Amino acid sequence: MDLTASGRGITTSVASPATSLRPWLPASILFAATMTWAVGATWDIQWHSDVGPDTFFTLPHLFIYASAAMAGFTSLAVILTTTAAGRAGRSVDATLGGPGIGVFGRTFTAPLGYLVTSLGAASFLLYGLWDLWWHSLYGFDAIIDSPPHIGLFLSSTVTSVGTVIVFAAAREQRWGQLGALVCLGNLLVSSTITALAVQRLSGGTIRWTVVVTAFMALILLVTGASFRKGGATITALAAAAMQGLFWWFAPWAARAYADFVGLPMREHIRGIPATPALIPLCLIPVGIVVDLLLRRTGRTIRLLPVLAGALSGAIVALCAPWQNILIYGGSLPVTATIIGTTVFGAIFGAIAGFLGQGFGDMLRLAAPTIGARA
Repeated sequence: MDLTASGRGITTSVASPATSLRPWLPASILFAATMTWAVGATWDIQWHSDVGPDTFFTLPHLFIYASAAMAGFTSLAVILTTTAAGRAGRSVDATLGGPGIGVFGRTFTAPLGYLVTSLGAASFLLYGLWDLWWHSLYGFDAIIDSPPHIGLFLSSTVTSVGTVIVFAAAREQRWGQLGALVCLGNLLVSSTITALAVQRLSGGTIRWTVVVTAFMALILLVTGASFRKGGATITALAAAAMQGLFWWFAPWAARAYADFVGLPMREHIRGIPATPALIPLCLIPVGIVVDLLLRRTGRTIRLLPVLAGALSGAIVALCAPWQNILIYGGSLPVTATIIGTTVFGAIFGAIAGFLGQGFGDMLRLAAPTIGARA
């Protein structure tokens, strides 16, 4: 019996033909949208680092807002399609974005994943209008972590989370299972940008950007491990591949675009890729550690995700000073800073392990059971 989305929620129907919408097609467009966001955001941050302030109408901003448009229109099309199919009594593939959610008194029926992506795209539009007002009020944007920018980063994160759910709903198929893990890796790369929101708090003993980066990365790695055996390693590999791509792309794109519009680069720039440098270089070893610790399940070891998160958070925090020396040069921070950051990295890593385990379980529930689809 097929699970069918209708105006009254999820019902069962086998009499009418299923809708012809293929789940992989809108999912692929959503993935392209999240990658478009990653390209635009990485490019824009590198521009602020190597060139300087910018206006609202720039090519990197075009990529950023195009990503929201792609996600928004795709989500709207799927929601309207599933709503119309349900009202006409036609069945809808249950792998199309997850279970149906009634919206506005069940006027619409939105698959869970596409409901989340649509909310992210809508909030992105609101923050985009705020960003336009911000630019019109102050002219150039001198800093990357302005209030509207933080809102844009968070909105894009919501869209990326919805994209993960969309692929996870098709986890019984190879493209859905691997796509969810690759999207988790993409989300990991993009989520490190959010850590810039706390960079002004890192002047004391604790390096909060490192702690927040470890927290965000470990939530996603543990989610991947909980979603599929070996998922943390695959997620880390996907994130590392994107990090390597953007490591080359970001400085090149900033310089090429500056030359195109006739603006000079900052003096004495070193061409260090700003966003990729935020991503821990130890992701793959950490992913392997998480998978090894979580390869077994059972009630007696339910605390393993917490322990895996704590250990991995400490590893990320301990590696961060050496990564900074490798990339930026300089010397190690004082011992108190290393110890304090490591302790808080372990604490927040433990919390991330707990949350990641829950999110992984939720992703598995987003997929229909074999019995429900028979």
